[in-house]
Amino acid sequence: MLPQYYTVKAYGEHEINIQKSRFIAYVSRAETEEEAQSFIQKIKKQNWDATHNCSAYLIGENDLIQKANDDGEPSGTAGVPILEVLKKKKLKDTVVVVTRYFGGIKLGAGGLIRAYGKATSEGLQATGIVERQLMRVMHTKVDYTFLGKLENELRSSIYPIKEIHYSDLVEIETFAKENETEVFKEWMTELTNGQATISEGDTLYQETTIK
Repeated sequence: MLPQYYTVKAYGEHEINIQKSRFIAYVSRAETEEEAQSFIQKIKKQNWDATHNCSAYLIGENDLIQKANDDGEPSGTAGVPILEVLKKKKLKDTVVVVTRYFGGIKLGAGGLIRAYGKATSEGLQATGIVERQLMRVMHTKVDYTFLGKLENELRSSIYPIKEIHYSDLVEIETFAKENETEVFKEWMTELTNGQATISEGDTLYQETTIK
């Protein structure tokens, strides 16, 4: 699992008009090629009357799956520009379909490349990009007398609180980067005068919106 990567926030769409042609960018997250293809077919079915439904996607930790489709536009003028925007923004597990409704004015190869690139960039911006960071969930069990102090310290620290459980003892679930778990344990031990029971839980991705 990658320690950190960028992807799109969720589903989104955005339309621009260039020389009377409508370009509609449809954006989604896809973690498998099957998900990407399913999304593309859904958009094609939705826009069955469009002139073109061009697409591209990047899948996998090392971008092992990369596909671009011009869907009838001149070779290299649609799918590749979409894919290049995804690469430039260093996105992973992302699929984009740009639907074109021809407006009667031909754009030429250069114009098409710019149009599909612009539609993709603006579509991604409208959808939003997130940073996914692999974090370890840390479990800290303490007596209730330490709760207020730990909450205050944690909320002003680099360790986000995930959840707090209340039973005979209070258990605070906190996110910590993999390379900071030992530092976190030492800090909790110091804050509680050695009265805390600290253990490591699952790893999961925490998302932060960056655009």
